[in-house]
Amino acid sequence: MSHACASDCQATSQGGTVQKEMTSSKKSPVLVDGVVLNGPQTDVKAGEKFVEEACRLVMEEVVLKATDVSEKVCEWQPPEQLRQLLDLEMRDTGETQDKLLKLCQDVIHFSVKTNHPRFFNQLYAGLDYYSLAARIITEALNPSIYTYEVSPVFLLVEEAVLKKMIECVGWKEGDGIFNPGGSVSNMCAMNLARYRYYPDVKEKGLSGLPRLVLFTSAECHYSMKKAASFLGIGTQNVYFVETDGRGKMIPEELEKRIWQARKEGAVPFLVCATSGTTVLGAFDPLDEIAEICERHALWLHVDASWGGSALVSRKYRQLLHGIHRADSVAWNPHKMLMAGIQCSALLVKDKSDLLKKCYSAKATYLFQQDKFYDVSYDTGDKSIQCSRRPDAFKFWMTWKALGTLGLEERVNRALALSRYLVDEIKKREGFKLLMEPEYTNICFWYIPPSLREMEEGPEFWEKLSLVAPAIKERMMKKGSLMVGYQPHRGKVNFFRQVVISPQVSREDMDFLLDEIESLGRGM
Repeated sequence: MSHACASDCQATSQGGTVQKEMTSSKKSPVLVDGVVLNGPQTDVKAGEKFVEEACRLVMEEVVLKATDVSEKVCEWQPPEQLRQLLDLEMRDTGETQDKLLKLCQDVIHFSVKTNHPRFFNQLYAGLDYYSLAARIITEALNPSIYTYEVSPVFLLVEEAVLKKMIECVGWKEGDGIFNPGGSVSNMCAMNLARYRYYPDVKEKGLSGLPRLVLFTSAECHYSMKKAASFLGIGTQNVYFVETDGRGKMIPEELEKRIWQARKEGAVPFLVCATSGTTVLGAFDPLDEIAEICERHALWLHVDASWGGSALVSRKYRQLLHGIHRADSVAWNPHKMLMAGIQCSALLVKDKSDLLKKCYSAKATYLFQQDKFYDVSYDTGDKSIQCSRRPDAFKFWMTWKALGTLGLEERVNRALALSRYLVDEIKKREGFKLLMEPEYTNICFWYIPPSLREMEEGPEFWEKLSLVAPAIKERMMKKGSLMVGYQPHRGKVNFFRQVVISPQVSREDMDFLLDEIESLGRGM
């Protein structure tokens, strides 16, 4: 026998010995505190089968039905009844796979289909297939993007997306971070502005600060009040600036409020403008507001959570004219650009590491400075979070799939459909616009036949205020569509129709008006 053959035989013999040892070790249970530690506890095959079946269910019941207008938008049940229909109790022993799949099916059946072409209820809607695929990948990988060592791909993706968004704003350079929603982005911007003027607040707290005040539109998102409360600024120190008839901040009123605050002995530090208000879809005049902020040395934050996506459209980006003069911007691609909830970026013009200086805690178990790679890629310390989802990835996947021109087409089409709906509303008896929309928020009343001959006095408006809630109840119980309503600044309940999804067609706009008319007939 040759030396080589002998070596092979020896290796085979050793391999067999190792295999036997492994086999024998499996047969000899190791117990610690009465728990067997040999092998995995999970039934891998059963788990894989369940995931496969659940994915098939999602494909059949959600994705394939996403554009089927014959399907219901919702399967309304009151809470008490829904609680009985769903098996919500958690027991001592686990459920069978079949029971779990039935639960998944029930969850889908009784949930609102926000990807339905006739879901118009919120500032998000529709299904982006590329974003969905990206979300499936990230859910399976379960990453947390605080350091490059545990999330190398997703940190580079976030860096690339932020760079592109910063370019859209019009800055040559900047910084940013993805946050769990526009409310958090607004709060982080408020805190960052305060830190910029009073850096000692990070270590010494509020006790040494003067009375700080901030200014925002009377039409601003409610997160501004929440942020002021959370940060210890106080809601009384949020000065609301009057808006014009279209819901835009009046610059002259802003200047008056700033001088008023100073006369009161307060110290102004921040102005928050809004690009795309929640109800009316109004865009504040950013250039004029920026002039005032520069004159008074105030931080300008733009809440473009809703309207920021117009920046990708050459036709509509003028709605945000002057945004490049802002110090920070909040922008939610999960809204108009359909990146999937949640996907919200805070963009900052500063490039001096202000974000990191403001928020870093320098946790030595995560952000060691003697790592073997460039630790500047460990960007998690710029966030108020520790664990953080790779939200940029789903937007990146959509952007890669469609390109900037495809995103632009998505925005332009939504605005065109909105224009079509406005024209149809003007033609129809019983429908009345509140105002010409600036964005895709179309606000209108439906006036039933019984009120059309009535004079527009207190009794008329009182009766009209009951119409939208009643129609909303009927449409929800029928499941035919969902559109929001609200009273707003002295105006009684009206519908707010929002167009977003590219799956929405002209026929869906016609159906909306036909269905509201049908549901309101006889009122």
